[in-house]
Amino acid sequence: METKNKITGNDLIQLGFRQGKWMKNAIIHINKNQLDQKQMETYLEQFKSPDPIALHVKSVDFSINIKAENDLEKDNVFKVVNSMQTLMKTPTLVDGAIMPDACPTGPDGTIPVGGVAVAKNAIHPGMHSADICCSVMLTDFGKADPKAILDAAHASTHFGPGGRDRENQFRFPDELLEAFESNRLIGDKDMVKIARAHLGTQGDGNHFLFVGQSKKTGNTMMITHHGSRGPGARLYTKGMKIAERFRKELSPDTMKQNAWIPFNTEEGQTYWEALQVIRQWTKTNHEVLHNAVAETLDIKIENRYWNEHNFVFKDGDLFYHAKGATPLDAKFMPDITGPRLIPLNMSEPVLIVEGNTTKTNLGFAPHGAGRNISRTQHRKSKTGTIMQIFKEETKGLDVRFFSKEIDITELPSAYKNAQTVRNQMEEYGLGKVIDQVMPYGCIMAGDWQKNAPWRIKRDKKKQRNRK
Repeated sequence: METKNKITGNDLIQLGFRQGKWMKNAIIHINKNQLDQKQMETYLEQFKSPDPIALHVKSVDFSINIKAENDLEKDNVFKVVNSMQTLMKTPTLVDGAIMPDACPTGPDGTIPVGGVAVAKNAIHPGMHSADICCSVMLTDFGKADPKAILDAAHASTHFGPGGRDRENQFRFPDELLEAFESNRLIGDKDMVKIARAHLGTQGDGNHFLFVGQSKKTGNTMMITHHGSRGPGARLYTKGMKIAERFRKELSPDTMKQNAWIPFNTEEGQTYWEALQVIRQWTKTNHEVLHNAVAETLDIKIENRYWNEHNFVFKDGDLFYHAKGATPLDAKFMPDITGPRLIPLNMSEPVLIVEGNTTKTNLGFAPHGAGRNISRTQHRKSKTGTIMQIFKEETKGLDVRFFSKEIDITELPSAYKNAQTVRNQMEEYGLGKVIDQVMPYGCIMAGDWQKNAPWRIKRDKKKQRNRK
């Protein structure tokens, strides 16, 4: 190929180079300086793609802090372990663990809920998922009446899709706004608009607002459980797109859900900083709800602490991806103020725990009770009316659904046996229970889709077609 002819992108692709942003400037440089064949080859050396990073031939060893105690759990544990074995062939991973509440999610090779995956100099968005920084916060309201706390919370919280209208939004802190606007991944107007609207909202699914009393002190405590809502979901989508570009370039054999962003890149630094802003937003999201209750009732806050259980934690050049795992080690939480929280189900106490890092727990504990079967399977397994099932499983508790529609897939029977999880926590050294918040009642989103506008429209159309 003679370089006196104009060099094009197709010429460079035929030479084995991958298309990229660099190519346009390279073509201009080659043609402007009329580089001969040898000069061009020397110049293009800098743009050669490295050899693809291969998957580990053998799965990296990981710790199994779970065991099956019945046939249903055997199938669950089998799927979790198999998926984890595939996951641990990802080139960046150096260690991992699964917790007693682990359950599979997604195709084989996807990190299970209740899984921890440790990567070197890499952030895997798919391993923290869309619900970035899903977390729990506890506020101790002293000897306040539990019902008064639950009533005040019900009046101020927000469950279900979307955010708050402008008249009901909480004040957005100036320092948080500046943090959003200083990061190109989360600083656009749409992102900030959603961050404002979603502040003080809890979403749906297994997120809750729980009120109970300390077994140790008798004090009334409120616990909220939710993540980063719209802002986190949007950052996750952007992160997956960035990771996919790197995957195609660096390791095409890696599964798409396990793509990573190299930390020592501009994209890696920017994404890591964005994660910290989303973390702060999520913490604030909890705080505004707890503070609203205190202000409504004009009562003093005795104590407060929180922890995330769905995040990426950094220790040197290692990134611990906890997909539903509670950090025990203080090194993972720069703002640690107390012990950790592990909720089980609405009829069981929220556990207050502390613990040490071991070789097998990697500094983590379970994040809840987990599921053995899917929501659909659970629905099919129940007999009787929804109200009958609800009354039987919530007897003695003040359980409310924000949508006024009961979601039986969030009742206690939808989750693993709480005592089994606690027994395995003790057996595998996954934190020590130092107190329990005994349940009084809780609020959850409920089946908000039952009367959703799209569903009503569909049902009306079906009725018309039958006539």
